[in-house]
Amino acid sequence: MSMKESNLKYVYLVILSIIWGTSFILIKKSLGQDSNGNFTLQPLQLGALRTMISGVILISIGWNSFSKTKRKDWPWLALSGLLGTFFPAFLFAYAQTEIDSAMSAILNSTVPLITLILGAVLFGIRFSKKQLLGVIIGLVGAVALILAGMESHPEQNYLFVGLILIACCCYASNVNIIKRYLQNVKPLAIATANFVFILPLAIIVFLSADGPSLEFTSEPVLKSLGYILILCLFGTVAAKVMFNKLVQMTSPVFASSVTYLIPVIGLTWGSLDGENFTFWQGVATAVIILAVVLVTWENKKPAPE
Repeated sequence: MSMKESNLKYVYLVILSIIWGTSFILIKKSLGQDSNGNFTLQPLQLGALRTMISGVILISIGWNSFSKTKRKDWPWLALSGLLGTFFPAFLFAYAQTEIDSAMSAILNSTVPLITLILGAVLFGIRFSKKQLLGVIIGLVGAVALILAGMESHPEQNYLFVGLILIACCCYASNVNIIKRYLQNVKPLAIATANFVFILPLAIIVFLSADGPSLEFTSEPVLKSLGYILILCLFGTVAAKVMFNKLVQMTSPVFASSVTYLIPVIGLTWGSLDGENFTFWQGVATAVIILAVVLVTWENKKPAPE
């Protein structure tokens, strides 16, 4: 890796952390909620709309890149789309009908640990002892954040944590697939191909979820669509291309370590939106940042003479 790429990977890491850390509050706002607690959009409608809008944008700008992909890569590109985008879009939408956006961001930080385990067991990808220590410390920090959240919000249904953990397993599998089988496919081509394969599925879900009956001219629905558009442009389209590039530049564990910084952003947005942030959540967040340092730190080898 060149010096330029070595520095660029940290830029990508920070930008992705900000974008994806903001995605959770955008999902919350996209669902919408009236004074009676009724949601403007149902989770299936939100997940389908997010996928459809992102798909139209990406296919419009990346079709030429996709057309150059090899047919032998299509099965992996389709699987990458299902695991990296399609299923998580619905799982997170359902989870956030019961759990705060900040808590979703926190739970998302389990991705590096799952990535490391799946990478070693299923894909034969090696990792260092320092990386292992980092993901363990990060997991401890994430668990501490969860416990602190449960104490301050006992009314939330924490069974929905399972949906987020399933989504994290999807993300972890996807990052290993990209590194192992799609290393030579351009990041834009990967992102575009993902939506070429999942867009028809999203349309089917939208139709089956009574999506066409939504009052698209009503203020609540228009407001939700505005948040979805922002979520699509940044949280899906731009972020997916950047993340695919980051995976190819580095390792699956390094790339997925972006999820350790996401809780910091997610908790900040949650606090601004009225979600409680306690002292112990702050301590746990500091532990997570320490984990990022360990996971992403690379020993510099001396240059050959």
